[in-house]
Amino acid sequence: MAGVTRRGLLSTAAGAGTAAAAGVLLSGTTARAEAGTAATPDAVTVGPADRRYLDLTSRCYNARFVGTPDTVRIVHSTRQVVAAVQEAVDTGRRLAVRSGGHCLEDLVDNPEVRLLIDVSEMSAVGFDPERGAFCVEAGATLGHVYRALYLDWGVTVPGGTCPTVGVGGHVTGGGYGALCRKYGAIVDHLYGVEVVTVDAAARARAVVATRDDTGSLGDLWWAHTGGGGGTYGIVTRFWFRSPEATGGSPAALLPTPPRRVLQTSVTWRWADLTARDFAALVRNHGAWHEEHSTHGSPYDSQHSLLTLRNAAQGTVTLSVQTDADLADADGLTGDYVAAVSSGVTAGATTQSAVWPWMRTTLRDLYDTGTHNRTKSKGAYLRRGWSDEQVAALYDHLGDPGYDGQAGILLYSYGGKVNTVAPDGTAMPQRDSVLKANFTTYWADPSQDDRHLAWLRSLYHDMYAATGGVPALDGAADGSYINYPDTDLADPALNTSGIPWQSLYFKDNLPRLRRAKAAWDPGNVFRHALSVTA
Repeated sequence: MAGVTRRGLLSTAAGAGTAAAAGVLLSGTTARAEAGTAATPDAVTVGPADRRYLDLTSRCYNARFVGTPDTVRIVHSTRQVVAAVQEAVDTGRRLAVRSGGHCLEDLVDNPEVRLLIDVSEMSAVGFDPERGAFCVEAGATLGHVYRALYLDWGVTVPGGTCPTVGVGGHVTGGGYGALCRKYGAIVDHLYGVEVVTVDAAARARAVVATRDDTGSLGDLWWAHTGGGGGTYGIVTRFWFRSPEATGGSPAALLPTPPRRVLQTSVTWRWADLTARDFAALVRNHGAWHEEHSTHGSPYDSQHSLLTLRNAAQGTVTLSVQTDADLADADGLTGDYVAAVSSGVTAGATTQSAVWPWMRTTLRDLYDTGTHNRTKSKGAYLRRGWSDEQVAALYDHLGDPGYDGQAGILLYSYGGKVNTVAPDGTAMPQRDSVLKANFTTYWADPSQDDRHLAWLRSLYHDMYAATGGVPALDGAADGSYINYPDTDLADPALNTSGIPWQSLYFKDNLPRLRRAKAAWDPGNVFRHALSVTA
């Protein structure tokens, strides 16, 4: 996918203070010694004069935002996170936490952040027999998690397709990926979280909350199933176990991925696509997903991405991934491609290959390795786009004067993910069939305003009938907090009358606010798109 990247195309409470983490140490392969022992390094404090400072403050995905904290704290244990949070509270410094560094807005790299807590060294993955669940530290990347779970136990979690993304932000935002149509979202398998919180007495402590808990603890677990990161505390550990899993064998507690996948890509040249061809592709794609996104469909094991690049990049691509061991994998893929391309007169180039599942999953097909400036927006689609929306999309993407690396990414959705009630997790959009990511990239800082204006204009025109945003409970259904977009909080750009928090969280917002009031009464954990009490 040259040109476009998307990250590119992107129970019981423990004790307080420093004793908190000791109460939730794991046995087995995930056991991690706490501070003061030879096995765990001390926390590392890096200031602006340190040669490591530039690497740590520029370890962000979006080059538009580079933080300037007084201190970056590299932590290796929950105890060290508790200490760092307490220090920030005691000294009155605003804090933020970084896991994988893939945040698309300045929610972490904000000029008001004075203490940045970097959890990327906390990356252990293993099985916790006491909880009967897999434990993953918040600094692990998705690729590391997939590899460890699969090689050691033959299981996986249905997370995202970018292996360099950090678990910490991905899970708390309600992550999804190539296996979600068959197995649901990653948060549908989240059993528990360990969270460093700050109480009304300004005391930092670590707390464990699980889906078995009720009351305030239950709210804390639930808030981390799609309520967004950096809002209620700092997650240090996640526990995963499918809700329907039974027995004590680790190999039976999470989904089993396919042995092999059939990957097919179909590419059209922009120069060959007429306006009618383009409209047929987009309409066919939406109509197919409306018809084939009910759980139990033969297409549950199929994932696809339609990448609508702008004309300057030269191509439009449909990428399809199917379980290669299905009896009719070739037929299912062929029927899908035929349905999407029906009526398109332009010729296409098709490539197919069968890969082992893990090799496929660990390939980062999206990231070009460049550190570009970017802007992204999101939308849930309950139905395909209207003719007017498709025409607006074609006009903007076909603009010969626009030279940014733009792409509208339409990810397949639905299936098992839509069998969960809207309030079963904090992520309420449970009847959509597609997720859209609008994005553009550029390198020159002096061109920021031009590129931002282009994407804002496209998005506004796509949703002109609903105040410039994907309104709720119609053809669209709001947006996805892991595609954070501060424009939704700008009344000049969001004229719908729908508050930005509702666009992300819908009717789940009151419970999220209750969790915020209970677990972060001092609003220690905050950013431009964090839930407010």
